[in-house]
Amino acid sequence: MKWNLRMVAAQRDLWRPTEVLAAFKEVGFNPSLSKVAAMWGGTPISVRLDDLDKICAALHCTPGDLLQAEPLDAAQAPPEHGQKAVGAEETRPGPVRPTPRSGRRSGPRSLPPN
Repeated sequence: MKWNLRMVAAQRDLWRPTEVLAAFKEVGFNPSLSKVAAMWGGTPISVRLDDLDKICAALHCTPGDLLQAEPLDAAQAPPEHGQKAVGAEETRPGPVRPTPRSGRRSGPRSLPPN
């Protein structure tokens, strides 16, 4: 995901983290200046949904404006072949899907371990 806080803030004529912090405080979102500076300077690892809602309210935007999906690199892309689900007999390429077991064992299920 690409984090576009600086772009969205610039479109609202906010050019510094202190200006963004003031906009956040207008909607009742009170993060520390260091937290705002961290969000300003790079992509956060995580953002709470209620914080994202307040950020969007302060900047008059949507989460889609702040977060932009990017295609996966070749190193991050899931492998296209070579993996096969247990019991799968198909060899066509595509995502690996689980297959149900054939037949049921007779008798009751075993108890979980203590």
